[in-house]
Amino acid sequence: MKTAASEKYRPYPAIRLTDRTWPDRAITRPPAWCSVDLRDGNQALIDPMDTPRKLRLWNTLVGMGFKQIEVGFPAASQTDYDFIRFLIDGGHIPDDVTIQILTQSREDLIRRSFEALDGAKRVIVHLYNSTSEVQRRVVFGFDRQGCIDLALAGTRLVRELSAQRAGGEVTFQYSPESFTGTEPDFAVQIVEAVAEAWGAAKGREMIVNLPATVEMSTPNLYADTVEWFCRTVKNRANLIISVHPHNDRGTGVAAAELAVMAGADRVEGTLFGNGERTGNVDVCTLALNLFTQGVDPGLDLSDIDSIRAAAEECTGLAIHPRHPYAGELVYTAFSGSHQDAINKGFKAREKANSPVWEVPYLPIDPADVGRTYEAVIRINSQSGKGGVAYVLERDYGLELPKAMQSEFSKVVQAVADREGRELSPAEIYAAFQATYLDGGAIQVVDYSTVPVSSKGTRALTAQLVVDGAERIIQGVGAGPVDAFVHALQKDLGLFITVRDYHEHAIGEGSESQAACYVAIDGKAGVVHGAAIDASVTMAALKAVVGAINRRG
Repeated sequence: MKTAASEKYRPYPAIRLTDRTWPDRAITRPPAWCSVDLRDGNQALIDPMDTPRKLRLWNTLVGMGFKQIEVGFPAASQTDYDFIRFLIDGGHIPDDVTIQILTQSREDLIRRSFEALDGAKRVIVHLYNSTSEVQRRVVFGFDRQGCIDLALAGTRLVRELSAQRAGGEVTFQYSPESFTGTEPDFAVQIVEAVAEAWGAAKGREMIVNLPATVEMSTPNLYADTVEWFCRTVKNRANLIISVHPHNDRGTGVAAAELAVMAGADRVEGTLFGNGERTGNVDVCTLALNLFTQGVDPGLDLSDIDSIRAAAEECTGLAIHPRHPYAGELVYTAFSGSHQDAINKGFKAREKANSPVWEVPYLPIDPADVGRTYEAVIRINSQSGKGGVAYVLERDYGLELPKAMQSEFSKVVQAVADREGRELSPAEIYAAFQATYLDGGAIQVVDYSTVPVSSKGTRALTAQLVVDGAERIIQGVGAGPVDAFVHALQKDLGLFITVRDYHEHAIGEGSESQAACYVAIDGKAGVVHGAAIDASVTMAALKAVVGAINRRG
């Protein structure tokens, strides 16, 4: 029998915050960011990072503008201890960057941690003990007071060792670990006791980290708890409220955003959400979410591909192709309707010459994160005429008329269906060439025109190859194309009506060419022809012949 959810699981006990204010707030400035990639992220890896990989990730984080970076758990790992000493002794820590270390509330671990930090200028010592009701009862056998006593003993030792530091006192951070599993009133009680023991005051603020060590509720309930905590805890002005959301329910980003709206000042997370179980909160997504709302996130994400490459190499974990902002395919449209809308959005923006970003289906300009537009529209069997036209214009300078876009998109779709995969721009152009530019029963070899009246009438002589035989035809008309149509009718018996004609230049200067597109009546409707030539007139004549060849 299946387990009944109602018998095995209980709903999260929500704070009854009827006068909540966070839903009416907007985030207008970024929180303080702390990267925990090198500690929390590292401990979640199948193969933890060695020093060279840690250093590369460290340099990436510093280059992005992180001012607080958690670098390890030195008392629990010799590798972490050695890396911290490597950073300090090697002079790798910029003056404006603060390193953070984690320690449990145990005397031997705290003393070992301070040894690792000797010589560091700017330090956060992050002390934690689990306050979760289940862990107090099941794991530690503590009552509330026993839990408080453990936290206070660690806090007093950190304060003592901090006062003895030659390089100046540390910044102190305390986490009631597994905050989401802790009764809110007890979380306030233990934090107030720790803040008093530390001597939190103006200029000596204590960081209070409220970790969703396990994400146990919807983001709104987490935000309610954070707002209630901020309202209830004594001397809130002496505390920096930090959050450390995990992603067990898949809503870590939303939880972090709502927590900031609810009063949090600081966010701890990892670059792309790497962390234990389903991961930590994704700082890159959070920061770029702010960016798309017109808020400077305070982190440099202008080269997202380099950041992604560093993270993948250092962690050994691949970034999903649909990962927000950083994934390979997140700026790519295969759907025909999406492609058409994006193409029109680009053209409208160019025409308006406005700095405001308004392109359908693209919440951010790919160029702002270092992406080119080459991958925005890609073609497979789901693609439509707008996408095909966009690729030909972007990569080959061909501006197909709308009616011709519809005709050629069917050709491309047939190729994609046959191949069963995405088509490259080169393959799309090859299909265009095979359809419109290559061969046929009639070919134009040369031509000449002379004026025959002051009203623009011209006589045209054209040299053709028809079914392998050379032919000379002559005609008169209002222009070269009109005269050519007359010559085809008079000398070859080919009766055609030109329904549409477009031309444009490809490239600039002496290397430029002309592209011409012609639509003529066919047996089952309009048939299109196209041609490219250095001469506009030659391109026009070839386009007419191309349409005739396709008409049959």
